[in-house]
Amino acid sequence: APPPPQTPTPVIPREAWEGCSVLLDINDGDRLAFFRLTPGRTVKIGDKSCSLQPLLGRPFGSLFRVGPSGLVPCAANDKPRGGGGADGQAQDETRDNRSLVDNNTAQTLSSEDIEAMKREGASGDAIVEALIANSSTFGNKTVFSQEKYKLKKQKKYAPKVLLRRPSSRSICETYFKKYPARIGFMRVDALSLLLSMANVGAYSDVLAVDMVGGLVVGSVAERLGGTGYVCSTYLGSAPSSIDIIRMYNLSSDMTSRIFQAPLGDLCSLQSAGDAPSVLSGSIQRDLVEPAAVPDESLQSSLAKPINTEVSDGNAQSMTVQPINMEVPEPATDDHLNQGDISMSDCKGSNGNSIAPKAPRAGKAPSPERMKYWGEHGFSSLIVAAPDHEVESVVADLLPLLSYSAPFAIYHQYLQPLATCMHSLQASKMAIGLQITEPWLREYQVLPSRTHPHMQMNAFGGYILSGIRIHRPDP
Repeated sequence: APPPPQTPTPVIPREAWEGCSVLLDINDGDRLAFFRLTPGRTVKIGDKSCSLQPLLGRPFGSLFRVGPSGLVPCAANDKPRGGGGADGQAQDETRDNRSLVDNNTAQTLSSEDIEAMKREGASGDAIVEALIANSSTFGNKTVFSQEKYKLKKQKKYAPKVLLRRPSSRSICETYFKKYPARIGFMRVDALSLLLSMANVGAYSDVLAVDMVGGLVVGSVAERLGGTGYVCSTYLGSAPSSIDIIRMYNLSSDMTSRIFQAPLGDLCSLQSAGDAPSVLSGSIQRDLVEPAAVPDESLQSSLAKPINTEVSDGNAQSMTVQPINMEVPEPATDDHLNQGDISMSDCKGSNGNSIAPKAPRAGKAPSPERMKYWGEHGFSSLIVAAPDHEVESVVADLLPLLSYSAPFAIYHQYLQPLATCMHSLQASKMAIGLQITEPWLREYQVLPSRTHPHMQMNAFGGYILSGIRIHRPDP
Protein backbone atom coordinates (compact mmCIF):
# COMPACT_ATOMS: atom_id res chain seq x y z
CA ALA A 1 0.00 0.00 0.00
CA PRO A 2 1.36 3.49 -0.78
CA PRO A 3 2.35 5.56 2.26
CA PRO A 4 -0.19 8.11 3.44
CA PRO A 5 0.36 11.60 2.04
CA GLN A 6 2.21 13.90 4.38
CA THR A 7 1.30 17.51 4.97
CA PRO A 8 4.17 19.71 3.75
CA THR A 9 5.90 21.68 6.45
CA PRO A 10 5.17 25.41 6.07
CA VAL A 11 8.28 27.34 5.15
CA ILE A 12 9.05 30.57 6.94
CA PRO A 13 9.16 33.27 4.24
CA ARG A 14 12.36 35.06 3.34
CA GLU A 15 10.76 38.44 3.97
CA ALA A 16 9.91 39.98 7.33
CA TRP A 17 6.20 39.89 8.10
CA GLU A 18 4.02 41.57 10.66
CA GLY A 19 4.24 39.87 14.04
CA CYS A 20 7.58 38.12 13.45
CA SER A 21 10.69 38.53 15.58
CA VAL A 22 13.64 40.27 13.98
CA LEU A 23 17.18 41.05 15.05
CA LEU A 24 18.40 44.54 14.19
CA ASP A 25 22.16 44.86 13.75
CA ILE A 26 23.03 48.54 14.08
CA ASN A 27 26.39 49.78 12.84
CA ASP A 28 27.91 46.37 12.16
CA GLY A 29 27.41 44.86 15.60
CA ASP A 30 27.80 47.98 17.75
CA ARG A 31 24.24 47.38 18.93
CA LEU A 32 22.03 44.30 18.61
CA ALA A 33 18.36 44.30 19.57
CA PHE A 34 15.39 41.94 19.22
CA PHE A 35 12.05 43.38 18.14
CA ARG A 36 8.55 42.12 17.52
CA LEU A 37 7.87 43.63 14.11
CA THR A 38 4.66 45.68 13.99
CA PRO A 39 3.92 48.94 12.16
CA GLY A 40 3.64 50.87 15.42
CA ARG A 41 7.02 49.83 16.82
CA THR A 42 9.93 52.25 16.84
CA VAL A 43 13.66 51.96 17.40
CA LYS A 44 15.81 54.76 18.80
CA ILE A 45 19.02 55.24 16.83
CA GLY A 46 21.14 58.06 18.14
CA ASP A 47 18.77 60.91 18.92
CA LYS A 48 16.14 59.87 16.38
CA SER A 49 13.19 57.51 16.86
CA CYS A 50 12.55 55.51 13.68
CA SER A 51 9.47 53.48 12.82
CA LEU A 52 9.84 49.81 11.89
CA GLN A 53 7.15 50.09 9.20
CA PRO A 54 9.72 50.15 6.31
CA LEU A 55 11.00 46.71 7.42
CA LEU A 56 7.70 44.97 6.65
CA GLY A 57 7.95 42.86 3.52
CA ARG A 58 11.69 43.39 3.14
CA PRO A 59 14.00 40.37 2.74
CA PHE A 60 16.14 39.36 5.67
CA GLY A 61 19.63 40.69 5.12
CA SER A 62 18.40 44.06 3.82
CA LEU A 63 20.42 47.12 4.79
CA PHE A 64 18.81 50.39 5.84
CA ARG A 65 20.14 53.86 6.56
CA VAL A 66 18.70 56.52 8.80
CA GLY A 67 17.19 59.27 6.66
CA PRO A 68 15.32 62.45 7.55
CA SER A 69 11.99 60.57 7.52
CA GLY A 70 13.23 57.37 9.19
CA LEU A 71 14.68 54.10 7.91
CA VAL A 72 15.35 54.08 4.16
CA PRO A 73 16.53 51.02 2.18
CA CYS A 74 20.11 51.34 1.00
CA ALA A 75 20.92 51.10 -2.67
CA ALA A 76 23.25 48.40 -3.90
CA ASN A 77 26.17 50.83 -4.15
CA ASP A 78 25.58 52.05 -0.58
CA LYS A 79 26.47 48.71 1.01
CA PRO A 80 29.79 48.70 2.90
CA ARG A 81 32.81 47.21 1.18
CA GLY A 82 35.84 45.34 2.45
CA GLY A 83 37.91 48.47 2.93
CA GLY A 84 41.21 48.00 1.12
CA GLY A 85 40.88 51.14 -0.96
CA ALA A 86 38.26 52.35 -3.37
CA ASP A 87 38.31 49.17 -5.44
CA GLY A 88 38.76 46.74 -2.54
CA GLN A 89 42.24 45.72 -3.74
CA ALA A 90 45.53 46.04 -1.93
CA GLN A 91 47.44 49.12 -2.97
CA ASP A 92 51.07 50.15 -2.71
CA GLU A 93 51.19 52.72 0.07
CA THR A 94 53.91 55.34 0.14
CA ARG A 95 52.34 57.61 2.75
CA ASP A 96 52.35 57.14 6.50
CA ASN A 97 50.85 58.85 9.53
CA ARG A 98 54.07 59.80 11.33
CA SER A 99 53.62 63.54 10.73
CA LEU A 100 49.99 63.68 11.91
CA VAL A 101 49.35 65.30 15.28
CA ASP A 102 45.99 64.89 17.00
CA ASN A 103 45.50 68.38 18.47
CA ASN A 104 41.84 68.93 17.47
CA THR A 105 42.74 71.67 15.00
CA ALA A 106 42.56 69.69 11.74
CA GLN A 107 38.75 69.96 11.45
CA THR A 108 37.44 73.37 10.47
CA LEU A 109 33.77 72.37 10.51
CA SER A 110 32.38 73.20 13.94
CA SER A 111 29.59 71.45 15.81
CA GLU A 112 27.35 74.47 15.19
CA ASP A 113 27.84 74.05 11.46
CA ILE A 114 26.92 70.37 11.69
CA GLU A 115 23.75 71.15 13.65
CA ALA A 116 22.84 73.77 11.04
CA MET A 117 23.24 71.18 8.30
CA LYS A 118 20.95 68.81 10.20
CA ARG A 119 18.28 71.50 10.56
CA GLU A 120 18.47 72.16 6.85
CA GLY A 121 17.76 68.47 6.19
CA ALA A 122 21.21 67.34 5.10
CA SER A 123 21.66 63.59 5.02
CA GLY A 124 24.22 61.76 7.11
CA ASP A 125 26.31 60.97 4.04
CA ALA A 126 26.40 64.67 3.15
CA ILE A 127 27.65 65.50 6.64
CA VAL A 128 30.37 62.87 6.37
CA GLU A 129 31.50 64.28 3.01
CA ALA A 130 31.57 67.78 4.50
CA LEU A 131 33.72 66.58 7.39
CA ILE A 132 36.15 64.97 4.94
CA ALA A 133 36.30 68.10 2.79
CA ASN A 134 37.01 70.32 5.81
CA SER A 135 39.70 68.06 7.30
CA SER A 136 43.20 69.40 6.66
CA THR A 137 44.86 66.05 7.38
CA PHE A 138 42.56 63.62 5.56
CA GLY A 139 44.51 63.77 2.32
CA ASN A 140 47.80 63.02 4.09
CA LYS A 141 46.49 59.84 5.74
CA THR A 142 47.05 56.37 4.40
CA VAL A 143 44.27 54.66 2.48
CA PHE A 144 43.59 52.41 5.48
CA SER A 145 43.38 55.41 7.82
CA GLN A 146 41.01 57.16 5.45
CA GLU A 147 38.71 54.13 5.42
CA LYS A 148 38.74 53.99 9.21
CA TYR A 149 37.98 57.71 9.40
CA LYS A 150 35.03 57.36 7.02
CA LEU A 151 33.66 54.38 8.93
CA LYS A 152 33.91 56.18 12.27
CA LYS A 153 32.05 59.24 10.98
CA GLN A 154 29.51 57.11 9.16
CA LYS A 155 28.58 55.27 12.35
CA LYS A 156 27.99 58.59 14.10
CA TYR A 157 26.18 60.63 11.43
CA ALA A 158 24.87 58.01 8.95
CA PRO A 159 24.22 54.78 10.92
CA LYS A 160 23.24 51.64 9.03
CA VAL A 161 20.71 49.03 10.20
CA LEU A 162 20.89 45.40 9.03
CA LEU A 163 17.70 43.31 9.20
CA ARG A 164 18.68 39.82 10.40
CA ARG A 165 16.61 36.69 10.92
CA PRO A 166 16.78 35.34 14.49
CA SER A 167 18.49 31.96 14.15
CA SER A 168 20.37 29.68 16.51
CA ARG A 169 23.63 31.39 15.63
CA SER A 170 22.46 34.99 15.82
CA ILE A 171 20.50 34.44 19.04
CA CYS A 172 23.40 32.65 20.72
CA GLU A 173 25.92 35.31 19.66
CA THR A 174 23.68 38.12 20.86
CA TYR A 175 23.14 36.60 24.29
CA PHE A 176 26.80 35.63 24.61
CA LYS A 177 27.90 39.22 24.05
CA LYS A 178 25.68 40.89 26.64
CA TYR A 179 24.13 38.24 28.91
CA PRO A 180 26.42 35.18 28.80
CA ALA A 181 25.30 33.93 32.22
CA ARG A 182 21.71 33.49 30.98
CA ILE A 183 22.84 30.86 28.48
CA GLY A 184 25.45 29.26 30.72
CA PHE A 185 28.33 30.99 28.89
CA MET A 186 27.62 28.78 25.88
CA ARG A 187 29.44 29.99 22.79
CA VAL A 188 28.03 29.42 19.31
CA ASP A 189 30.67 26.80 18.43
CA ALA A 190 29.81 24.86 21.61
CA LEU A 191 26.13 24.92 20.65
CA SER A 192 26.90 23.60 17.18
CA LEU A 193 29.06 20.83 18.65
CA LEU A 194 26.22 19.84 21.00
CA LEU A 195 23.83 19.37 18.08
CA SER A 196 26.43 17.50 16.02
CA MET A 197 27.64 15.17 18.78
CA ALA A 198 24.05 14.34 19.76
CA ASN A 199 23.32 13.49 16.11
CA VAL A 200 20.26 15.72 15.96
CA GLY A 201 18.59 15.25 12.59
CA ALA A 202 15.25 14.84 10.90
CA TYR A 203 12.71 12.52 12.56
CA SER A 204 14.74 12.30 15.78
CA ASP A 205 13.27 12.02 19.26
CA VAL A 206 15.53 14.27 21.30
CA LEU A 207 15.55 14.44 25.09
CA ALA A 208 16.93 17.73 26.37
CA VAL A 209 17.66 19.20 29.78
CA ASP A 210 17.68 22.91 28.98
CA MET A 211 18.58 25.19 31.87
CA VAL A 212 19.85 27.94 29.55
CA GLY A 213 16.57 29.68 28.77
CA GLY A 214 15.46 27.53 25.85
CA LEU A 215 18.44 28.07 23.57
CA VAL A 216 19.13 24.34 23.24
CA VAL A 217 15.49 23.34 22.74
CA GLY A 218 14.98 26.09 20.16
CA SER A 219 18.12 25.05 18.26
CA VAL A 220 17.01 21.41 18.23
CA ALA A 221 13.51 22.34 17.01
CA GLU A 222 15.01 24.53 14.30
CA ARG A 223 17.21 21.69 13.08
CA LEU A 224 14.35 19.15 13.18
CA GLY A 225 12.39 21.43 10.85
CA GLY A 226 8.94 20.17 11.78
CA THR A 227 9.95 16.48 11.89
CA GLY A 228 10.56 14.42 15.01
CA TYR A 229 10.04 15.61 18.56
CA VAL A 230 11.99 17.30 21.31
CA CYS A 231 11.12 16.76 24.96
CA SER A 232 12.50 19.22 27.50
CA THR A 233 12.62 17.49 30.87
CA TYR A 234 13.19 19.10 34.25
CA LEU A 235 13.73 18.19 37.86
CA GLY A 236 11.12 19.01 40.45
CA SER A 237 7.58 20.25 39.86
CA ALA A 238 8.15 23.58 38.08
CA PRO A 239 9.31 23.55 34.43
CA SER A 240 12.35 25.46 33.32
CA SER A 241 11.98 28.61 31.27
CA ILE A 242 12.35 28.06 27.52
CA ASP A 243 11.07 31.45 26.42
CA ILE A 244 13.97 32.10 24.06
CA ILE A 245 12.05 29.83 21.67
CA ARG A 246 9.73 32.74 20.95
CA MET A 247 12.58 34.47 19.10
CA TYR A 248 12.90 31.69 16.51
CA ASN A 249 9.75 32.38 14.44
CA LEU A 250 8.92 28.68 14.50
CA SER A 251 5.80 27.59 12.67
CA SER A 252 2.85 26.09 14.52
CA ASP A 253 3.80 22.60 13.37
CA MET A 254 7.36 23.01 14.65
CA THR A 255 6.16 24.48 17.93
CA SER A 256 3.63 21.68 18.46
CA ARG A 257 6.50 19.16 18.48
CA ILE A 258 8.14 20.73 21.55
CA PHE A 259 7.08 19.15 24.83
CA GLN A 260 7.94 19.56 28.48
CA ALA A 261 7.67 16.70 30.97
CA PRO A 262 9.07 16.18 34.47
CA LEU A 263 11.86 13.66 34.75
CA GLY A 264 9.90 11.69 37.33
CA ASP A 265 7.10 11.01 34.83
CA LEU A 266 9.56 9.83 32.18
CA CYS A 267 11.37 7.55 34.62
CA SER A 268 8.09 5.99 35.75
CA LEU A 269 7.56 4.66 32.21
CA GLN A 270 10.66 2.48 32.38
CA SER A 271 9.91 -1.20 32.70
CA ALA A 272 11.01 -2.99 35.83
CA GLY A 273 13.52 -5.10 33.93
CA ASP A 274 15.26 -2.21 32.18
CA ALA A 275 17.23 -0.59 34.96
CA PRO A 276 14.48 1.59 36.40
CA SER A 277 15.75 5.03 37.23
CA VAL A 278 14.60 6.65 40.42
CA LEU A 279 15.47 10.21 41.34
CA SER A 280 17.60 10.34 44.44
CA GLY A 281 16.03 12.06 47.38
CA SER A 282 19.04 14.31 47.82
CA ILE A 283 18.59 15.75 44.34
CA GLN A 284 14.93 16.54 44.89
CA ARG A 285 15.58 17.89 48.37
CA ASP A 286 18.47 20.11 47.38
CA LEU A 287 17.03 21.06 44.01
CA VAL A 288 17.25 24.69 43.00
CA GLU A 289 15.01 25.83 40.18
CA PRO A 290 16.93 28.73 38.65
CA ALA A 291 14.53 29.25 35.79
CA ALA A 292 11.17 28.33 37.29
CA VAL A 293 8.27 30.13 35.66
CA PRO A 294 5.18 30.33 37.88
CA ASP A 295 2.04 31.33 36.03
CA GLU A 296 1.56 34.42 38.16
CA SER A 297 5.08 35.71 37.61
CA LEU A 298 4.85 35.01 33.89
CA GLN A 299 1.92 37.34 33.40
CA SER A 300 3.37 40.11 35.53
CA SER A 301 6.81 40.00 34.00
CA LEU A 302 5.67 40.39 30.41
CA ALA A 303 5.23 44.10 30.95
CA LYS A 304 8.71 44.62 32.40
CA PRO A 305 11.08 45.94 29.75
CA ILE A 306 14.57 44.53 29.60
CA ASN A 307 17.29 46.24 27.60
CA THR A 308 19.32 44.11 25.22
CA GLU A 309 21.56 46.59 23.52
CA VAL A 310 24.90 45.00 22.78
CA SER A 311 28.06 46.99 22.32
CA ASP A 312 31.50 45.87 21.27
CA GLY A 313 32.94 47.22 24.49
CA ASN A 314 31.02 44.63 26.44
CA ALA A 315 31.56 41.78 23.99
CA GLN A 316 34.62 40.42 25.77
CA SER A 317 33.43 41.01 29.32
CA MET A 318 32.86 37.66 30.95
CA THR A 319 32.22 38.86 34.49
CA VAL A 320 29.31 36.99 36.01
CA GLN A 321 26.67 39.55 36.94
CA PRO A 322 23.87 38.87 39.41
CA ILE A 323 20.98 38.08 37.12
CA ASN A 324 17.50 37.16 38.24
CA MET A 325 16.99 33.83 36.53
CA GLU A 326 13.31 33.79 37.50
CA VAL A 327 12.52 36.44 34.91
CA PRO A 328 10.89 34.39 32.15
CA GLU A 329 11.45 36.98 29.43
CA PRO A 330 14.87 36.46 27.86
CA ALA A 331 16.95 39.53 27.18
CA THR A 332 14.63 41.16 24.67
CA ASP A 333 14.46 44.77 23.64
CA ASP A 334 12.18 47.27 25.36
CA HIS A 335 9.88 47.41 22.36
CA LEU A 336 9.52 43.63 22.28
CA ASN A 337 8.02 43.62 25.77
CA GLN A 338 5.37 46.23 25.16
CA GLY A 339 1.91 44.76 24.91
CA ASP A 340 1.07 41.20 24.02
CA ILE A 341 4.18 39.41 22.76
CA SER A 342 2.58 36.09 21.95
CA MET A 343 3.14 34.92 18.38
CA SER A 344 0.58 36.57 16.16
CA ASP A 345 -0.56 35.39 12.77
CA CYS A 346 2.52 34.84 10.57
CA LYS A 347 1.75 36.00 7.05
CA GLY A 348 3.89 35.82 3.96
CA SER A 349 4.11 38.30 1.12
CA ASN A 350 0.94 36.92 -0.48
CA GLY A 351 -1.10 37.45 2.67
CA ASN A 352 -1.59 33.74 3.39
CA SER A 353 -1.17 32.63 6.96
CA ILE A 354 2.08 30.76 7.53
CA ALA A 355 1.73 29.96 11.23
CA PRO A 356 -1.57 31.31 12.55
CA LYS A 357 -1.47 31.72 16.30
CA ALA A 358 1.27 29.19 16.94
CA PRO A 359 0.68 27.33 20.20
CA ARG A 360 2.97 28.06 23.07
CA ALA A 361 5.93 25.70 23.12
CA GLY A 362 6.34 23.31 26.00
CA LYS A 363 2.97 21.61 26.37
CA ALA A 364 2.67 18.24 28.08
CA PRO A 365 3.08 15.22 25.79
CA SER A 366 0.14 12.93 25.14
CA PRO A 367 -0.08 9.57 26.93
CA GLU A 368 0.48 7.82 23.60
CA ARG A 369 3.68 9.75 22.98
CA MET A 370 4.88 9.08 26.53
CA LYS A 371 4.18 5.36 26.07
CA TYR A 372 6.12 5.33 22.80
CA TRP A 373 9.12 6.98 24.45
CA GLY A 374 8.93 4.53 27.32
CA GLU A 375 8.98 1.53 24.99
CA HIS A 376 11.47 2.69 22.36
CA GLY A 377 13.50 5.33 24.17
CA PHE A 378 14.86 8.61 22.84
CA SER A 379 17.26 8.74 19.92
CA SER A 380 19.60 11.31 21.49
CA LEU A 381 20.20 13.31 24.65
CA ILE A 382 21.47 16.86 25.22
CA VAL A 383 22.14 18.22 28.70
CA ALA A 384 22.86 21.88 29.44
CA ALA A 385 22.30 22.29 33.17
CA PRO A 386 25.14 24.39 34.62
CA ASP A 387 23.47 24.72 38.03
CA HIS A 388 22.87 21.02 38.67
CA GLU A 389 25.03 18.05 39.54
CA VAL A 390 25.78 16.46 36.19
CA GLU A 391 26.66 12.99 37.47
CA SER A 392 23.33 12.40 39.23
CA VAL A 393 21.25 13.91 36.44
CA VAL A 394 22.92 11.83 33.72
CA ALA A 395 22.54 8.63 35.76
CA ASP A 396 18.77 9.18 35.65
CA LEU A 397 18.64 10.24 32.02
CA LEU A 398 20.68 7.54 30.28
CA PRO A 399 18.18 4.70 30.88
CA LEU A 400 15.63 6.78 28.95
CA LEU A 401 17.71 6.48 25.77
CA SER A 402 17.55 3.67 23.28
CA TYR A 403 20.65 1.52 22.91
CA SER A 404 23.40 3.03 20.72
CA ALA A 405 21.89 6.48 21.17
CA PRO A 406 24.44 9.32 21.36
CA PHE A 407 24.45 11.94 24.08
CA ALA A 408 26.22 15.27 24.63
CA ILE A 409 26.56 17.12 27.93
CA TYR A 410 27.65 20.76 28.18
CA HIS A 411 29.15 22.40 31.24
CA GLN A 412 31.03 25.59 31.85
CA TYR A 413 33.69 23.81 33.92
CA LEU A 414 35.75 20.68 33.35
CA GLN A 415 35.63 18.95 36.73
CA PRO A 416 31.87 18.08 36.78
CA LEU A 417 32.21 16.43 33.38
CA ALA A 418 35.36 14.56 34.42
CA THR A 419 33.54 13.17 37.46
CA CYS A 420 30.57 12.16 35.30
CA MET A 421 32.86 10.52 32.76
CA HIS A 422 34.56 8.44 35.46
CA SER A 423 31.16 7.36 36.81
CA LEU A 424 29.99 6.26 33.35
CA GLN A 425 33.19 4.33 32.77
CA ALA A 426 32.83 2.52 36.10
CA SER A 427 29.16 1.67 35.49
CA LYS A 428 29.80 0.56 31.88
CA MET A 429 26.72 2.43 30.70
CA ALA A 430 28.41 4.16 27.75
CA ILE A 431 31.29 3.86 25.34
CA GLY A 432 33.19 6.35 23.19
CA LEU A 433 33.40 8.79 26.06
CA GLN A 434 35.39 11.92 25.37
CA ILE A 435 35.56 15.46 26.70
CA THR A 436 35.95 18.15 24.07
CA GLU A 437 36.94 21.76 24.54
CA PRO A 438 35.64 23.95 21.69
CA TRP A 439 38.16 26.34 20.19
CA LEU A 440 37.23 29.36 18.12
CA ARG A 441 39.32 32.12 16.57
CA GLU A 442 37.79 34.96 14.59
CA TYR A 443 39.71 36.58 11.76
CA GLN A 444 39.47 39.95 10.14
CA VAL A 445 39.66 39.39 6.40
CA LEU A 446 40.57 42.56 4.50
CA PRO A 447 43.09 43.27 1.75
CA SER A 448 46.57 43.52 3.31
CA ARG A 449 44.96 43.42 6.77
CA THR A 450 44.00 39.79 7.36
CA HIS A 451 44.79 38.80 10.94
CA PRO A 452 43.09 37.37 14.04
CA HIS A 453 40.93 39.76 16.01
CA MET A 454 42.81 41.66 18.66
CA GLN A 455 40.28 40.71 21.35
CA MET A 456 38.64 37.32 21.47
CA ASN A 457 36.96 35.06 23.99
CA ALA A 458 39.33 32.26 24.90
CA PHE A 459 36.85 29.99 26.68
CA GLY A 460 33.88 28.07 25.34
CA GLY A 461 33.12 25.49 28.02
CA TYR A 462 33.43 21.70 27.70
CA ILE A 463 31.33 18.92 26.17
CA LEU A 464 31.18 15.30 27.29
CA SER A 465 29.93 12.97 24.57
CA GLY A 466 29.40 9.23 24.26
CA ILE A 467 27.07 6.41 23.19
CA ARG A 468 24.71 4.59 25.51
CA ILE A 469 25.09 0.80 25.55
CA HIS A 470 23.33 -2.10 27.20
CA ARG A 471 24.84 -2.84 30.57
CA PRO A 472 25.38 -6.60 30.93
CA ASP A 473 24.10 -8.33 34.02
CA PRO A 474 26.83 -9.02 36.59
